[in-house]
Amino acid sequence: MKSDVIERPLPKTDEEWEALIAAAPGEDRPLDPDAERAFLEKAVVVREGGPAAVRAALAERRRTRGPQKAPTKEQVAIRLSPEVLAYFKATGKGWQARMDAALKEWIAQHSG
Repeated sequence: MKSDVIERPLPKTDEEWEALIAAAPGEDRPLDPDAERAFLEKAVVVREGGPAAVRAALAERRRTRGPQKAPTKEQVAIRLSPEVLAYFKATGKGWQARMDAALKEWIAQHSG
């Protein structure tokens, strides 16, 4: 099976990278500086070494896990009704934190 990928050497200078980016297809859209900074903090950039170097860099990145954001929480398995689960999941990303907040609010209202 033949690949459609054309192998070219990666750019070596910032100017060559900028030219490559400028020639790339797609919509020209300015990035929000905060979004761009957040994206670049997670980016894995390998300028030499080809695909093997990229795979090695990604494997290294995946191997390390950052500190837990809220180490006071405890992981549990719980069975919920489909309606409750659907309601919270429909609220989007962060639904588990919102469920936790709703339960805390219920506790505050029902404790003596």
